[in-house]
Amino acid sequence: MVNTCGFIQAAKQESIDELLSAAESGAKVAAVGCLAERYGNELADALPEAQILSFDDYGDIAARLDDVLNGRPKAPHTPRDRRTLLPLSPAGRAAPAAGTGPSAARTAPSAPGIAPSGAGTGDLPAGVAPPSGPRTMRRRLSHGVVAPLKIASGCDRRCSFCAIPAFRGAYLSRRPHELLAEAEWLAGEGVRELFLVSENSTSYGKDLGNLRLLEEVLPLLAAAPGIERVRISYLQPAELRPGLIEAIAGTPGVAPYFDLSFQHASGPLLRAMRRFGDRKRFLELIDRIRTVSPEAGIRSNFIVGFPGETAEDLHELELFLSSARLDAIGVFGYSDEDGTEAASLPGKLDEAAVARRVEEVADLAEELMAQRGADRIGETVEVLIEERLGDGLFEGRAAHQAPEVDGATTVHASTGLVPGQLVRATVVSSDGVDLVATATVPSGPGGATELPAARPPSGSGGPTELSAARPLADRH
Repeated sequence: MVNTCGFIQAAKQESIDELLSAAESGAKVAAVGCLAERYGNELADALPEAQILSFDDYGDIAARLDDVLNGRPKAPHTPRDRRTLLPLSPAGRAAPAAGTGPSAARTAPSAPGIAPSGAGTGDLPAGVAPPSGPRTMRRRLSHGVVAPLKIASGCDRRCSFCAIPAFRGAYLSRRPHELLAEAEWLAGEGVRELFLVSENSTSYGKDLGNLRLLEEVLPLLAAAPGIERVRISYLQPAELRPGLIEAIAGTPGVAPYFDLSFQHASGPLLRAMRRFGDRKRFLELIDRIRTVSPEAGIRSNFIVGFPGETAEDLHELELFLSSARLDAIGVFGYSDEDGTEAASLPGKLDEAAVARRVEEVADLAEELMAQRGADRIGETVEVLIEERLGDGLFEGRAAHQAPEVDGATTVHASTGLVPGQLVRATVVSSDGVDLVATATVPSGPGGATELPAARPPSGSGGPTELSAARPLADRH
């Protein structure tokens, strides 16, 4: 079963390559995820090696996989605009539903039991799931100390380059009690860091009538027994309220980490993208964050080569990057996406020109990230230990380092640490975004001493090996 991505050309190609590789092994292959949902019967015609499944199959996924294994073909779905499955008004999506309370979330001992809720689904046709699938039971496939926790699905924004809303559907928040129940279950499975994920986390709660709901839920998730750290992904700069900045930066147990979707820094080009902001406004936002939390981690992704991008636009982006001191920077070349406004815009750059610009900005980004990493030498960071590398050597991530994308921290300690343990360490060197640190604990006004013998986190049952599996690229 290959979980595919349908966001940009590179990720789509990676998904197809994984499907073909799986088929070459002789296994029966099922394609799920965004690419499968977005292209449906078209993908099935082009890729007969795999059975193509829809989000609507998720509620009965075991039976669908049995069909695949036993050679019972299922007619692939015809793609549709999933935004039409929910009311246009966010308030109309919040219909109450049975079976979603905390008690329902504890019905299965081996899974979190987030039962199919139908919450916010209105009057969907029989057998049709909410935009990104029903509230199905969850079972972890690895035993790492970090796990994603989906807080919402879908997106109501209309960025001109993005097709995600059409195949992920309208924005739909999960209710707080579902999140808390799943967080408690994950903690019981040895998870120590929750990574809150959605297409747009700053919109959480708007369809439930409370735009400040994320600020209220964060302390509750951070206080879940066994959870050491909560991290939030994908924040829209235009929606980042002062109260949310303070909640992220100031709530104990919440990582002061800001994954900001800037996409560019040229005002005119951002307008063409149907987005907001410019270099001046974005730098002011970063200044507000660092006023509250000077050592906060900030990352972003940027699109280079968008139709109509001039040399002046590119220079504006480079000026922004040089001033922003971001911890992590992703650079992507623009590619036309089916059904998007940008695909029909004039001023297209050829592939070679886009590639040159990507290389130019990526080279600058590498240099700036290395400088930012060097700036952290001497800082005291809190590192969540994820695996043991050897005697006295451990790997984990500091608060400004998200899983998979933002580098890691190697910790030297003369005493045994275990996965899931949160330790304080002093950064002694850097290599790009990766850091090297020495574990310490406060010893009073006189400074710090070496970390004493560690014990496993409560409820962990001892060391847990971090899964070596890496997901397909789905970072938007």
